[in-house]
Amino acid sequence: MPRVNHMAENLIGSQILALAEQIRQKLREGEKIYDLTIGDFDPHIFPIPQELKTAVTQAYEADYTQYPASNGIGELRTSIAAYTLRQTGLDYPVNDFLVSSGARPLIYAAYTTLLNPGEKIIYPVPSWNNHFYTHMAQAHGVAIPTLPENNFMPVAEQMASHIKDAGLIALCSPLNPAGTVFDRAQLSAICELVLEENRRREGKPVYIMYDQIYRSLTYGDTEFIDPVSLFPEMRPYTIYIDGLSKSFAATGLKMGWAFGPADVIGKMKLLLAHIGAWPSHPLQHAVAGYLQEDEKVDHFLSEMRQKLSTRLFAFYEAFSQLKAEGLPVDAITPQAALYLTVKIDLRDCASPGGNPLVTGRQVYQYLLDEAGVAMVPFYAFGLEETSLWYRLSVGTVQTEDIPVIMEKLRHALQKAQGNK
Repeated sequence: MPRVNHMAENLIGSQILALAEQIRQKLREGEKIYDLTIGDFDPHIFPIPQELKTAVTQAYEADYTQYPASNGIGELRTSIAAYTLRQTGLDYPVNDFLVSSGARPLIYAAYTTLLNPGEKIIYPVPSWNNHFYTHMAQAHGVAIPTLPENNFMPVAEQMASHIKDAGLIALCSPLNPAGTVFDRAQLSAICELVLEENRRREGKPVYIMYDQIYRSLTYGDTEFIDPVSLFPEMRPYTIYIDGLSKSFAATGLKMGWAFGPADVIGKMKLLLAHIGAWPSHPLQHAVAGYLQEDEKVDHFLSEMRQKLSTRLFAFYEAFSQLKAEGLPVDAITPQAALYLTVKIDLRDCASPGGNPLVTGRQVYQYLLDEAGVAMVPFYAFGLEETSLWYRLSVGTVQTEDIPVIMEKLRHALQKAQGNK
């Protein structure tokens, strides 16, 4: 008999973290590995804003070491509300914001606040961690497989047959893992589906949780859009997830925020207050001041976009060259975030030892062993192991390493093709 409850007994670990441990083991053994799996930043390449670093230090020295308000100190929520309005045009009262130690507690709070046990949640795959949160909320997950021709974004037609008894739709744009965004037609159709369903209902509505943590990192003519900007009548049904982690290379600072309908945010606040999931008081004080520095914030975000887009497009062009050479690869044009979506099709090939290269796991292992290059297979984000697609992250990449990485991949691909 298990010694814990059903939820804990059946909770599994992240496949991405399992891949990371394998990479760490190779590094411990002295191998040279180019790790393109991690959705994080090397602080020597992508440091946090210097003004923010200084402000955090000064806040500690000024003895901001007591408990902060459980939903975020007032000065911080005021700054976040103003920053959100300036960046997105979304105008929400200060008390409709909830601050937490990163986005994860907020996502967990949204799931557990909005879903009854056994209630249906709809989410696309590939996507980040939705199946784990579904399990922890003891909800019924409906995973919607998406297609490369839709940039791996879900479409309303896939959700229509499931929405009647759904409590939540979990969306992310820009999308982790694909680095793509909704276009207006895609998101408009989903919003119209939700509005139509809620007009039909008399009781608890269906909500959208909209994770926009990568919102500030878009490139070229990519347009970021969101539900309430498209349809103001979506306001009672949309909970936004945002934060510092990605746009400001501040993953380790753990500063996230949610905003949305006051009654929902209020219940999420109560939940997180009991858990104690707030950022440190010095960090809250520092961020409250930093986000008011409009010119410095804009300058930093502009530099982040330039540094990331340079790397993403360099990889994209290199994969396009490999494709032109007849190698079995493809890539989706970079749109946002720090990810490039690449396709590697070695189904008719084998490793030097004769092992077939059919599944994402097998190809991942081959490229790691043969080229010293690691990318995350899309099966780690919910697709089948036979998926040919991978997430390539550039947050730890020096630009001068890109030609080296691509030459190693070229050699490994050619070698596999020779083993058909």
